[in-house]
Amino acid sequence: MTTMPSFEYEALDSGGRSKKGVVNADNPRLARQELRRLSLTPVSISAPREAQGGGPGAKAPARLNPNDLVIMTRQLSVLVGAATPLEEALNAVALQTEKPGVRKRMLGVRERVLEGWRFGDALAEDKKSFPDLYRAVVAAGEQSGDLAGVLDRLATMLEKNRSMMNKAVASLIYPAALALVAAGVVTALMVGVVPKIVEQFQTFDAELPFVTRLVIGVSGFLANYGLLLLASVAVGGAVFWRAMKAPAFKMSFDAWALTIPVLGKLLRGLDGARFARTLATLFAGGAPLLDSLRGASRTVGNAHMREKLETVIGQVREGASMAASLKRAGVLPPMMTHMVAAGERAGAVPLMLDKAAAQLEEEFDTASTVALRLLEPMIIVGMGGVVMLIVVAIMLPILRLNSLASG
Repeated sequence: MTTMPSFEYEALDSGGRSKKGVVNADNPRLARQELRRLSLTPVSISAPREAQGGGPGAKAPARLNPNDLVIMTRQLSVLVGAATPLEEALNAVALQTEKPGVRKRMLGVRERVLEGWRFGDALAEDKKSFPDLYRAVVAAGEQSGDLAGVLDRLATMLEKNRSMMNKAVASLIYPAALALVAAGVVTALMVGVVPKIVEQFQTFDAELPFVTRLVIGVSGFLANYGLLLLASVAVGGAVFWRAMKAPAFKMSFDAWALTIPVLGKLLRGLDGARFARTLATLFAGGAPLLDSLRGASRTVGNAHMREKLETVIGQVREGASMAASLKRAGVLPPMMTHMVAAGERAGAVPLMLDKAAAQLEEEFDTASTVALRLLEPMIIVGMGGVVMLIVVAIMLPILRLNSLASG
């Protein structure tokens, strides 16, 4: 089916006010006629979308990044919630964005909607920009007749998930940078400073102290095999990265990661919050419970947790309660299973899932902040200890020389 070209226009209404929008027509002349039929005076009309890069050999516009998707969803939820027709809301969002690629994708979705496509089906033409979970939530909202409410919940879910991931990454940046600087300082001392001082001890007839010999040995190893050690670390990292693509290895590693003190709790809380908020969004949007569980389990990054949660789907299908099934899975925080059970008794599962997600997010934020505050001084103390060891290793022979000279 051939799609009618779309033209971006700027026109004046009968009151002299400037209007911007998109009109579908076969050519610019017919586009102007359509604007005059709408009592608008054309000021400017752009080239059709195909002529701006949509031809067969042209590069497709870039996919929407997560930030663009969050902003677009929030804008749509506000506009649709204000009783704006969907095609007008899509047009407004497209014209507000400053990114040409995003604008073209939104106008493409709008064209499909104008042709009578369901919103979820129109989004399916761009699966890279709109993931399966996103389209499933939108489709559930359309079926339930509450697209505005579902878009609002979807925007909130995307914002919360994005915020959680940003906090997790931000929590690791400073300690990683601090550890890298500490390793660089210690390596520079071992390779650049210690060998020069060792030369002064070559004429020392007595046996050097153990600490001095230890530091000299480490310094010599780094000087002779430092590059080989660095290459080995790089190769080991590459092998580990490839191994993580193997399902069996990733499953074992993720299961082990959950047993690490502090880190395991953080990972469990992070994935638990994402699972709870996604499940609440899907279920409240009108999706069947089994489909909601299936979609929410896909958002869990830990392979071991995801496998356990997938067994919950089978148990719920056989008639078991969701709370009991989640408890038997044993991978989510106990607080969450208790709140789900309370929600099932009160008939308010989405509400309790939202509260559980908020609680887990707060716990993750607190725990990561505490862990970060503990990790920073540990790295500083560790670096200080190594520097002190080097200083002691240098000073002990010097003090012994002084004692022999004075004796």
